[in-house]
Amino acid sequence: MERSSRIAKNSMFLYIRMLFTLMISLYTSRIVLQVLGVADFGIYNVVAGIVIMLTFLNTSLAGVTQRFLTYEIGTGDFARLVKTFHVSLSIHLLLGGLILLLSETIGLWFVCNKLVIAPDRMTAALWVYHLSVLSSLFGIISVPFGALIIAKERMGILATISLVDVLLRLGVVFLLGLFSADKLYLYGVFSCAASLVIIFLYGYVSYRNFKEAHVLKLVWDRQLFREMSVFAGWTVSGNLAVLGVTHGLNVLLNLYFGPAVNAARAIAFQVQNAINGFAGNFQTSLNPQITKSYVISDLNYMHKLICSSSKISFLLLMAISVPLYLEASFVLNLWLGPVPVQTITFIRLTLLTGLISTLSNPLVTAIHATGRIKKFQFWESIALLMILPVSYLFLRWGYPPEIVFVVHLALAVLAQLIRVWIVAPAIQMSYKRYLNNIIGRILVVVIPFLPCVFLVHQFMSPGWLRLLTVSVVSVLFMLVFLYLLGMEQIEKQFVKESIKKWSFIKSN
Repeated sequence: MERSSRIAKNSMFLYIRMLFTLMISLYTSRIVLQVLGVADFGIYNVVAGIVIMLTFLNTSLAGVTQRFLTYEIGTGDFARLVKTFHVSLSIHLLLGGLILLLSETIGLWFVCNKLVIAPDRMTAALWVYHLSVLSSLFGIISVPFGALIIAKERMGILATISLVDVLLRLGVVFLLGLFSADKLYLYGVFSCAASLVIIFLYGYVSYRNFKEAHVLKLVWDRQLFREMSVFAGWTVSGNLAVLGVTHGLNVLLNLYFGPAVNAARAIAFQVQNAINGFAGNFQTSLNPQITKSYVISDLNYMHKLICSSSKISFLLLMAISVPLYLEASFVLNLWLGPVPVQTITFIRLTLLTGLISTLSNPLVTAIHATGRIKKFQFWESIALLMILPVSYLFLRWGYPPEIVFVVHLALAVLAQLIRVWIVAPAIQMSYKRYLNNIIGRILVVVIPFLPCVFLVHQFMSPGWLRLLTVSVVSVLFMLVFLYLLGMEQIEKQFVKESIKKWSFIKSN
């Protein structure tokens, strides 16, 4: 029960963070689009995306760092934990130097020679590129500190830093209106400065709260470096696949359709990232417990966490996604005003893909906990790496930009089937349990839920009243059906006790 209470408390911190982040991010996106314009907004996203593509090794190492730190906390070996933290810090500094070299050679050549950017905006685009490289370096150095905070399950600290981050981004937007210089250039400068503040916060907070970070030094342990490098090496292929989806497709769309379609895709992914936060926050609070449960060989509790994380995350995301799917046109008009023509379709397709992807994270965390990831990464990567070349073929054959999202959705389903096939036996979880406790429970909830929401939407006129009514009905019906049909008895008991505890705190 203590572990469940910690999960509930951490989830609360992360949801508070998410609500503030969502509101501020949506407002910030609207102003940035208005200030920069569609073309510069698209240029910023595709140029910054090139830098992110070159940091794919950092994405692999970030997951590896969090896994190794969480694992050592589970074993209780403090000396090993300290060494792991310092070795990871050394590795990330080396990685930063490598990425700087790649970015200022290969990446710079690609921006100058391959991207579709108007000649009169190339100078500003190059400034944004160099500043994005610098921001990425700050982000790379902060990874071990963020991983330590999550491994320690101090989600209140993580939530606070995230709130500071979005407030800084909001401040950047207001600063744009105070200067008459090139807005695209200014946005890059201010965003880079905000990244510097955040890395300072990560380091300061870690130093004040964790003994592991009291002495910051570069440590080299060949055996530990080899273990982390081998693990990271196998995750690189998976992260390359994700990279191809998130930024490789962005480059393809730029080459075939120009910055306006990049702007539409950027809006769609901002919406998806904000909505996915509802599911991601819950999963972030459970992930350390999934790893620690494996370390102490409590596989039954690990299986329960995987089932709860997958099922509840999917259904919570659906409760938010369905109203947005139905009311996408009205919401976009309120939020941003006029948008590129493909934006609504892009948003709807990314929401569907996001639902499928929500089921992947608990399985990825579980297989990483075992350390046996070769087979998993090989087959998952094959499915996901196909997204980019298949999309390229369809675009060459003259299909519209929406086709890349359809390809992504289809192969995301295939990748999830592969994950279940490999991970379930690796953690001694039966396929029957996964199908009954996750897929079965989801279907039992979704089948009565969708008609209720669609009927309310169908019989009301477009406008504020329908948006609010559909949203409230969606959340309320989902909570009711989730509790009555989707939860097991032990989950219902936990909900009851959490409500009683919250009521007791409020009354005192």
